[in-house]
This record gives sequence, C-alpha cells and structure tokens, in this order.
Amino acid sequence: MRVVALFLVGVVAWSHAAWAQDNYEIQVYAAELVPRGATMVELHSNYTFRASGDSTPGVLSSRHAMHETIEITHGFTEWLEVGVYVFTSADPCGGWQWVGDHLRPRVSVPARWHWPVGVSLSQEIGYQRRAYSEDTWTWEIRPIVDKRLGRAYVSLNPVIDRSLKGPGAGAGFGFSPNALVSLDVTPRVTVALEYYGAFGPISDPASLDRSEQQLFPAVDIDFGPEWEFNAGVGVGLTPATDRLLAKVILGRRFGGSHP
Repeated sequence: MRVVALFLVGVVAWSHAAWAQDNYEIQVYAAELVPRGATMVELHSNYTFRASGDSTPGVLSSRHAMHETIEITHGFTEWLEVGVYVFTSADPCGGWQWVGDHLRPRVSVPARWHWPVGVSLSQEIGYQRRAYSEDTWTWEIRPIVDKRLGRAYVSLNPVIDRSLKGPGAGAGFGFSPNALVSLDVTPRVTVALEYYGAFGPISDPASLDRSEQQLFPAVDIDFGPEWEFNAGVGVGLTPATDRLLAKVILGRRFGGSHP
C-alpha cells in the first residue's frame, strides 16, 4: 500500500504537461492474461456528466457523450493474448458514431515462473477519426506490474504513449500513468480506488493545471469465473480533466479452462 501511495505522490509532484486522455476504455490492467484458448468479450460504457473546461477546435466535446467500446481478447498461449477494440460515441450533436479501432497484443511472464510480482507488457496501436481526436494514429506502451497482498491488491501501469499522425506527432512520448489499489470486503465484492493521469510530452513539461488527474472510486463484483463486472465514478482534479463521469465494464469469457 505504501508503494502505491509513494507512486501517486511522485507522479502528481511531477505533473507539468498536458496529454489528452480518451474516455473510451477506462481500466487499470492486471498482469494476468486471458487463458489460452479462451476469448473475453467486454463492453466498456461511460457517460460524461461534466467535461473539462478545455476544448480543441474541430474536435467534438465529451460533454454529455455516451461512449461504448467493444473489446474482444483471445488468449493464444500462456504468455500471449491479442485484443481488438471498436470505439463508438453518442452525443447530443452528432448522434451515434463509429470513432475508431485499436489492436492490442500483450505478453506476460508465465505464472509457472513464480516471480514475486505479476509482470506483462501491452502495446496498443490504432486509429481514431479526426472529429474525435486531433491525433488520428496513436501508439501506447503499457508496462504492468501487480501484486496481491492477502485481501489487498495493487497494480501499476506506467504508460508511455505517442502520436503517430497528427499535430502531436513531433512531441515524442508522453507519460500517462495509471494505478489501482483494491480490497476484498467479501468473497464476491471488492472496492477499489483507480488513478488515471496524463502529463504530456516527457520532453516538454507544462504547468500543473494543464495535466489530467482523475480518481475513480470503483467496485468489482464477482458473478462467477466467466464474468467480469466493474463500475465507478470518476472525479477530475484539474481544469484540464473531465470533471465527473461514470463507467461500467461488463465482460463474459468463452472457452478455455476455469481460472
């Protein structure tokens, strides 16, 4: 628990730069993969009640927008899974629209190696329409380190990302860390605090109020080994962050062996 507290303090102290976060798939990753031969289908839903005060010319605001993302992930081996995302958005102005698609291969250290922490590495590359993002092609590298400590669980995702096409393409890599601390309050109910940050280009830090800082009190409910359920309410801590939004993740696994 102290490790996560120090991590959060450290990244907030370093927060100097702006980097746009997309509210399509709001999740802190665990190191564990989808089992070999299994397919996980997830629906990520979120609604923005109060958007940030910032706006980008030519890009639709997230205010009162409903985002629905379909994620399909298949486990190919004990160390490799591949996920595909389809992003959609419904807003008062444009109605329901397709936003873009991403591809996400991920490798992990097998559990049989008995490392003291879980470790995996995700890479995500994909396209978003210009109406929803100035940078239409992006690349994300997400290291994942997690650890279970009795009823408590900690996951750190120190993400680096960059634009491949768009006005941010020349800015290099940005830093967008995520973190999670959770506690099992019953055998089926887990409460969590999720953190999402976006600090902008590492090479060109800006002021604190231009960074994105968001906390999500959340709950996970265990409906059985084939199901996933997560819900939370996000609160933005800086003017550059969407101020209030809610999210739900519902997943169903098909095939493979039980975890």
